[in-house]
Amino acid sequence: MEQYKGIPYGISSFKQLRREGLYFVDKSQYIQKLENSGHFLFLIRPRRFGKSIFLNMLRAYYDVNESDSFDTLFDDLWIKEHPTPEKCGYQVMYLDFSRVGGRSIDLEQNFDGYCGIQLDAFSVAYKRFYPEGFTEAVHHIKTARQKLNYIDSAAKSAGCRLYLIIDEYDNFTNGVLNEEGEKVYHALTHATGFYRDIFKQFKGMFDRILMLGVSPVTMDDLTSGYNIATNITMRPEFNMMLGFSETDVREMIRYYQRMGKITRDEDGIVEEMKPWYDNYCFAKDSLDTDPKMFNCDMVLYFLNNLILSGHSPEQMIDPNTRTDYGKMKKLIRLDGTGSYRTGIINEIAEKGFTIGNIEESFPAEHLTQPEKFKSLLFYYGMLTISGRMGAVLKLGIPNNNVRRQYYDYLLEEYRNIHPLPTYELDIPYYEAAVNGNWQVMLNQMMKMYSENTSVRSLIEGERNVQGFMNALLNLNPYYLTAPEVELNHGYCDFFLMPDLTRYPMIEHSYILELKYLKTDASDGEAQSQWAEAVNQIKHYAEGPKVRLMIQHTQLHLIVVQIRGYKLEKMEEIF
Repeated sequence: MEQYKGIPYGISSFKQLRREGLYFVDKSQYIQKLENSGHFLFLIRPRRFGKSIFLNMLRAYYDVNESDSFDTLFDDLWIKEHPTPEKCGYQVMYLDFSRVGGRSIDLEQNFDGYCGIQLDAFSVAYKRFYPEGFTEAVHHIKTARQKLNYIDSAAKSAGCRLYLIIDEYDNFTNGVLNEEGEKVYHALTHATGFYRDIFKQFKGMFDRILMLGVSPVTMDDLTSGYNIATNITMRPEFNMMLGFSETDVREMIRYYQRMGKITRDEDGIVEEMKPWYDNYCFAKDSLDTDPKMFNCDMVLYFLNNLILSGHSPEQMIDPNTRTDYGKMKKLIRLDGTGSYRTGIINEIAEKGFTIGNIEESFPAEHLTQPEKFKSLLFYYGMLTISGRMGAVLKLGIPNNNVRRQYYDYLLEEYRNIHPLPTYELDIPYYEAAVNGNWQVMLNQMMKMYSENTSVRSLIEGERNVQGFMNALLNLNPYYLTAPEVELNHGYCDFFLMPDLTRYPMIEHSYILELKYLKTDASDGEAQSQWAEAVNQIKHYAEGPKVRLMIQHTQLHLIVVQIRGYKLEKMEEIF
């Protein structure tokens, strides 16, 4: 049997991937577009979108030392048949600043040590282009800045062209900002800060520079006062450069089907992955032209599990993303109180979207400004561009992977105030899904809400009651739960769509309509509101989309009416 290409989950080395014959989604057509966009570029994308492997590909493409191995490394890739004049034309200096860490007191020494090692390696890799003794001279120079100056002078004398590639350019500075605050961060990136100083050296030394990271903050601070790079983050021609399109995903599935490693139906696999990993758009001008993008690391995580075990991963969310969740929490609490940010999180959790615009750059000192928070959520992959509303953008939760992080945060906030025994919902969730016994599940949720006065004080009102309910409903493993789902030209409060691919034993699905009454509302107002809810939920259920989504399961229409913090009425509508 023909040897199949392995899944490159966790692999960031392009040369390793190619030499081991692992599966590779070809993005080499973007090399020419990058060259045409300028000599000094930077791009921001969330974590787990294939930044490192893409930069590794560029490193191999431009490296003069890879001339003899070019055909092997780039065999069957687009760029092999469409090479640019710059191919294998540079000595490439590759820096990964995620390797630099520590508290600010040690940071300059750690940074200098890491860069020094990389510069020593550079002098060995390209020694044949320089006079005798070049490598030894670089090794004997003590500091990274002095090594850079020496290499700069030697390269100019020898007529060598240098290309600088920086991965995670903002990694350790974002760490300092989150852990030690804006004042310490400012010292690194302004005036005579060592990080700012070294960027000044970069500009005059390298013929080309490409930097990738996850936040625009560091770049704005480093470049204020002079222009070092063009921001291509939201340019439509680069919207699909990182991540996987649905076409990419389907081609991968078909390959492993041909190799006999996947026996499941292609459409079923895509249908299972889409709600969890898809739906990213990074450029507003691409909304109507480009397909949405999948998080590529998540796709590889899923397919790796499918191939090795024969079934989907038990957890659709890669456990490694908990580090992303921790960063989001620090982002929310950045100003010490986090009250405004928590309000935005509640809004997003309730509606699934928010309205705003993306600011392409801003300094760290503006991080606490309210209008910047939505932009940061976008850059961290917690929001994506989902539509336009006149002059502003509709920024939505991209998928269930991210949605779970929002609800995990809300539940953690509730638990910090008062314990919530969510484990008591495990059996009620099963009963609702398999036996149609929804009353136990919803009564338990209402009990958690009504009996915890401290939680009620945090929730306060209809919007956050919905956020609370959403957080609990999203713990239910048997359903894909999303707020404000469009059904029959209306938006229901909660639609529990059965996850039959993972749990084929599910027999029941649900539409829930939640109505909130003020404590002093009259009986007439309560009756009028109830009648409105009944008409709404019946209208939702008549849509043809509903029948497709619930498949063979029995649909239940449930209206829940809350007065203040007490359950007023809860019934199934027939």
